[in-house]
Amino acid sequence: MVSRTEHWDAVFSAESDQDLGWYEHDAAQTLKFFKHIKLDAGQQIFLAGAGTSNLVDALFKMGCHLILNDISGQALNRLKNRLGEGDYQTLQQDMSLPLLHVKPVDIWIDRAVLHFLLDESAIEQYFDNVRASLKQDGYVLLAEFAKEGAQKCSGLPVHQYSVEEMQARLGDGFVLIESEDYLFVNPQGHERPYVYALFQRTEL
Repeated sequence: MVSRTEHWDAVFSAESDQDLGWYEHDAAQTLKFFKHIKLDAGQQIFLAGAGTSNLVDALFKMGCHLILNDISGQALNRLKNRLGEGDYQTLQQDMSLPLLHVKPVDIWIDRAVLHFLLDESAIEQYFDNVRASLKQDGYVLLAEFAKEGAQKCSGLPVHQYSVEEMQARLGDGFVLIESEDYLFVNPQGHERPYVYALFQRTEL
């Protein structure tokens, strides 16, 4: 049986960035939620699945410290080659396992990682990681396949989300700031309904 790491290494080895099913020419849909967030130098931004996303380049220019995580070493190597030197670190971590060696972060961003976790234990561990890593008053932005969205991505089944489920899994210590249904059209021309939701942590 192919492991998650092997699956994603094979995907990133076989496809150019522009051919990946989740490729976005720019990161405007994610960055629009930053209107609610006051960014200061030295803040820590954690990307649960950095991949080779252009979002990384946009955040790189904001002057914050980036923690770029991905399950695929192939993706991280490609990303590091593109970025060169800078104020970031990389991690190769399966988000269904306890997240180790990460200092508390100010912002947690996940575009299309969480929805690949199917087992209840894996989903619970993911949200445990969020709660263990996010500072008081920090933000978490989740962008996942919506309830009416596709049932598979990259050949893998997905768990579709609503804002209500995200809120329930985060718990009472998180307040919804803004959410939006978003229809993403991937490079192959297929429509992929997403739900974006920004939460702020109000209690530890």
